[in-house]
Amino acid sequence: MKKLPFYNCLFIALFLCSCGGESENTAKEEQSLPVIETGEKSYAAMTDSLRLDSLTKVKIETSVGELVVALFDETPLHKENFLKLTRSNFYNNTLFHRVIKQFMAQGGDPNSKNANPGQALGDGGPGYTIPKEFNNKLYHIKGALAAARRSDQINPLKESSGSQFYIVTGSKVQNDFWENMAMQNSYEIFFTNPKNNEYNLRAEAYRQNQDQAGLQVLADEVESLTASLRDSLMNSLTPEYKKMYATHGGTPALDGKYTVFGYLVSGYQTLATIENNPTAPGDRPIEDIKIIKCSVLND
Repeated sequence: MKKLPFYNCLFIALFLCSCGGESENTAKEEQSLPVIETGEKSYAAMTDSLRLDSLTKVKIETSVGELVVALFDETPLHKENFLKLTRSNFYNNTLFHRVIKQFMAQGGDPNSKNANPGQALGDGGPGYTIPKEFNNKLYHIKGALAAARRSDQINPLKESSGSQFYIVTGSKVQNDFWENMAMQNSYEIFFTNPKNNEYNLRAEAYRQNQDQAGLQVLADEVESLTASLRDSLMNSLTPEYKKMYATHGGTPALDGKYTVFGYLVSGYQTLATIENNPTAPGDRPIEDIKIIKCSVLND
């Protein structure tokens, strides 16, 4: 087996285990999933299982067009919080302050109101967090509405930001992605286990000394120690699950790590406009993309 993918996954896992901030990015239970189509009709394939047509919807009017999201009953705490903030005009005049092409568009930071050009954003909120509401039927497919949160290092309970959210754009997932994701997840699990702290210390020492040979030796050791876990994670991915992401696209690496609480039912062209807007370092759009107003459609 080639060493380079594992070596890269080691760096990714160490990065995810050490970074913080609400803007930080991101084994499932086996089940049958619907095949999702692309574009404006993509939500229709999920209607039977998630009842999107009957759900409460919120219209997000932006400076580049409108988005309409449906809020899931399966995540009541996030749903009610989003509705509360919408009704209180909390989101009005905030920005989509962090946009990464083929990944997601994030907003909901109150500090983004009247923010100066180049101002760093992403740490604001209403002063509280929301308990996680992970659900094995809700995925980070394209159009998913999910809650941002701080990293595991300072947020071990994986509580969501009180206001910051993101809408998944993602890309269609190729077959070779799944092994890399299983490797990365197995590395994350390994390095976040306190029993394996000695490996964290070794990795940090190698990095500080720019000892690439030492890092490769460490990667080989961790590859061997996590092989059975990696295989287990791979075996947990059903053909239906992989086909869904191959057909529709999204960011499956975030599944089971962040709370998905809604879905985009219209406004895919607006989302594409947001996604393709040029950004500055830090992923903030160069031209502000403002949330003019949010309103509940079927109160």
